Amino acid sequence: MHRRTMIALLAGSALGAARLAAETPAEIRISAKRFEFHPNKVTAKAGQPVVLLITSEDRIHGFKMPDLGVRTDVVPDQETRVTLLPAKPGSFTFFCDVFCGDGHEDMD
Repeated sequence: MHRRTMIALLAGSALGAARLAAETPAEIRISAKRFEFHPNKVTAKAGQPVVLLITSEDRIHGFKMPDLGVRTDVVPDQETRVTLLPAKPGSFTFFCDVFCGDGHEDMD
């Protein structure tokens, strides 16, 4: 199974991170369709709030990011909003956990 990645980058100093956290969240759009997410890699700054705006082009998909405790369904014709505050730098995988047919395990 291919994994998609969200990368949280170190945000300078503790003071800089606190200032970033007070800012308006960055919005990142992700679309899901049979066997792929686009984009399949997103980048955010550690300590900066992020809102993922996830849509489906074809059917119900799952969106799971276990390292950050995120799990939601993505339903066609609806926007799913996921708010994150990556507290530490690192790479966090995300993937579809709803079977969408042959090829699902290669969804990227």
